[in-house]
Amino acid sequence: KEKIMLAELAAANAAFSVIKSFVSNGKELTGCAKHISDFVFSKEQLEKKAKKQKAKGGGADLEEFMALEQIREKEEELKKMMIYLGRPGLWQDWQEFQAEARKSRRYQEKMAAKRQAELVEYMGYGIAMIFVLFFGGLLAWIVGKWTGRF
Repeated sequence: KEKIMLAELAAANAAFSVIKSFVSNGKELTGCAKHISDFVFSKEQLEKKAKKQKAKGGGADLEEFMALEQIREKEEELKKMMIYLGRPGLWQDWQEFQAEARKSRRYQEKMAAKRQAELVEYMGYGIAMIFVLFFGGLLAWIVGKWTGRF
C-alpha cells in the first residue's frame, strides 16, 4: 500500500516539476499539457487508492494524508499558474474540462465492468451448454448400452 502511494506521489511530483520548469523558463502552459495530464492522473489514482483503503476500514493514515496534502498544495500552485500566466478563464475552462473527462472515464469504467459481467455470463452459459451436451451424450450412450444398441 505504502509503495503504491509513493509511486503515484513520485509520478505527480515529477510531472509537476516539469510543469514548474516549463513556466520558469518562460514557456507557456500549453507546451506541457501532457505533464499536466500526468499530474492530474496521478492525483486521481492517489485519491482513488486512499478511498479504497478507507472503505476497507484502513482509514487515512498519516502517509496517505501527507501525500494527498502535497498534491493539494501543488494543485493550488498549478491553479495560480493557470490564473496568472495563462489566458483569461483558463482555470475555469480547465475545471470544466476535468469534470467532463472525469464523467467520461467513469462511464467508460462502468461500461467495461458491464462488458466483463456479460462476458462472464456468456461463459457460464457456454460451460452449462457443454455440460448439458456431455451428460446428454453420456445418457444416450448409457441407454444405448443398456438396450444393446451399442
